[in-house]
Amino acid sequence: MSSLNVKQEKNQAFAGYPLPPAHSNEIDLLSLMEVLWQAKRRIVATVFAFACVGLLLSILLPQKWTSQAIVTPAESVQWQDLERTLTALRVLDMEVNVDRESVFNLFIKKFSSPSLLEEYLRSSPYVMDQLKGAEIDEQDLHRAIVALSEKMKAVDSNASKKNETSLFTSWTLSFTAPTRGEAQKVLAGYIQYISGIVVKETMENIRNQLEIKTRYEQEKLAMDRVRLKNQLDANIQRLHYSLEIANAAGIKKPVYSNGQAVKDDPDFSISLGADGISRKLEIEKGVTDMAEINGDLRNRQYHVEQLAAMNVSDVKFTPFKYQLAPSLPVKKDGPGKMIIIVLAALIGGMMACGSVLLRHALVSRKMEHALAIDERLA
Repeated sequence: MSSLNVKQEKNQAFAGYPLPPAHSNEIDLLSLMEVLWQAKRRIVATVFAFACVGLLLSILLPQKWTSQAIVTPAESVQWQDLERTLTALRVLDMEVNVDRESVFNLFIKKFSSPSLLEEYLRSSPYVMDQLKGAEIDEQDLHRAIVALSEKMKAVDSNASKKNETSLFTSWTLSFTAPTRGEAQKVLAGYIQYISGIVVKETMENIRNQLEIKTRYEQEKLAMDRVRLKNQLDANIQRLHYSLEIANAAGIKKPVYSNGQAVKDDPDFSISLGADGISRKLEIEKGVTDMAEINGDLRNRQYHVEQLAAMNVSDVKFTPFKYQLAPSLPVKKDGPGKMIIIVLAALIGGMMACGSVLLRHALVSRKMEHALAIDERLA
């Protein structure tokens, strides 16, 4: 038998086997694409409807605009007027604990104070305009102000740089409001409000330190006057005793003028003689002000007088330096309008395709079930 006949017999044998049955769990992508294409109008209409809903939501959703400001400690140029006052105080030997870093830290502390923020918002035209004409009790007002205060933030710009050494201190201040102008206006107003409080408190602190220093020096000077007066009284009494001893010894003139070597009494000196002791006693009794015979006391008295005459007037200075003034936001927070529309359209497309495929699957199942019943009845 030839090889050709063998091949033909093999092909005929293979043809006698039945084809494998199609699995019901296989997905025919082309069939699904055809189903979707047939329902294209419905899908497009659904996508368009969802896109319109997304556009409406993007318009109706509350807008959030955030104004930001970046501040650093004040520079020396900004403190020229204040430095003149501090220099005048340092000349009077008064150390004032005021520097740019500490004042800036005080500004950040006050800015983050919830009580000061609530106080500012209660008097702010921004809050008053929103509540104008509305009947609201104190509790509702407090809740509204607390909700607003959560939108005011102060963040250390160097907080994220844990392993890096920052070259300077910088803080980012921000406030979020429904409109751009309100966000900028409220942030700028609150910064100026806190700045005024810090300046006022700093000047009061300087005046308090000056008052404490003046009172301390005055009381210390008065105490030293009493000590010196007591010492003078003791010297006068000692001279009385020395005069009595000199008269008893018959020494009228200074003994060293006669070339005599006399070992003087360390407690009651008589070397001046009765005449010298009498004159010295007369002079010391005539002293009415201890500063007349004590140069150090006179200098201290002048120092106290200068401290008492020192008047620290209000000085305008800035506790910080703007690296970025309160900005007018150019982009609102959250997803943009186009993103919302695209997401809504995608959701609409997925829901439309899903509904079409689900409907097709239900119809196909019903048809298969009907065919199966017909086959059984046939």
